[in-house]
Amino acid sequence: MAQQIKVTLVKSTNGEVKSVKATVAALGLKKIRSEKIFDDSPALQGQIKKVAHLIKVESV
Repeated sequence: MAQQIKVTLVKSTNGEVKSVKATVAALGLKKIRSEKIFDDSPALQGQIKKVAHLIKVESV
């Protein structure tokens, strides 16, 4: 089983460029303090890197 990662939105996307907002939406994060659990993958790591200043990442 792949390692799982919990991603939590901690800052608003207001004032961010369209591509950052789209990446947050693609992760399924809508409101501040919303969280999702994902299986770790290289594609997910790329998304996390792009929006790292808005989210908190934890191992599950």
